[in-house]
Amino acid sequence: MSRCIPVAAAEACANCGKPEGDGIKLKNCTACRLVKYCGVDCQRAHRKKHKKACKQRVAELKDEELYGQGHERPEGDFCPICTLPIPLPTHKHSVFRACCMEQICDGCHVAARKRGMFDCAFCRTPMAGNDADALAMIHARVRKNDPAAIYFLGQRYYNGTHGLQKDMRKAVELWTKAAELGSIGAHFELGNAYDNGKGVQQDNATAVKFFVKAAIQGHAESRYNLGSDEGQKGNYDRAVRHYLISAKMGDWDSIEMIKTMFARGLATKEQYAEALKGYQDAVEEMKSHDRDEAKAYWDSRK
Repeated sequence: MSRCIPVAAAEACANCGKPEGDGIKLKNCTACRLVKYCGVDCQRAHRKKHKKACKQRVAELKDEELYGQGHERPEGDFCPICTLPIPLPTHKHSVFRACCMEQICDGCHVAARKRGMFDCAFCRTPMAGNDADALAMIHARVRKNDPAAIYFLGQRYYNGTHGLQKDMRKAVELWTKAAELGSIGAHFELGNAYDNGKGVQQDNATAVKFFVKAAIQGHAESRYNLGSDEGQKGNYDRAVRHYLISAKMGDWDSIEMIKTMFARGLATKEQYAEALKGYQDAVEEMKSHDRDEAKAYWDSRK
């Protein structure tokens, strides 16, 4: 009567075997939901025998969430004008507008300029003339608790731009608030901060927690970082699983890592082929005539 009985197999208390009914209401183990109990006393009595199976199932549930979610890129990675996903890393292939807190892909940005549109291509707000005006735009949205604006202001403090002094502690403070409001990018930056010990005490476990929160929401760079963390720990199978997901979202660094692991016998030929195919499909989805023209335009100015 004291062994762990899967809930699906028997609607009875895992400790004493009492079935539900006649005033007895069974409750799941809240951690693993594998077994049920008729009361707290039975749950306590069964804890030592159930502990190992419970921990194993909890780990399985975490992995199901970690590897089963975050295969699609978040809404913020798509250009609001052409609606196509922006190539990774997004900051190298887009412009960010303080007026509306939108990322405009290079293709739409250059296309608008060619048409003589020098205001924001998305909201048509005139561009800020100086750092003070740009900061005023940002602060106006920060006061409204816009997570994108709070995250963006944190970036300004991190880089020391827009006339601000570089201040990592202030950046972390802002990213923490933005993360609480749902900013995926803020979770990623907090992961980096804890990983590198910038603005906070270095803490790899906390860094991983932030990367996980971003990765399961589709943040490709956070997924790549999780793969690197697993690889450093020697968990190569787990590392490849992460890299496969981010490669299929268009992350070239993940392809390079799988290629290296394949050369070292740590990833299979099939995994490398799957990653390449997924990456190529993602790149194809991001292509557009305007983006090709924008690339040619910027290359001509180098």
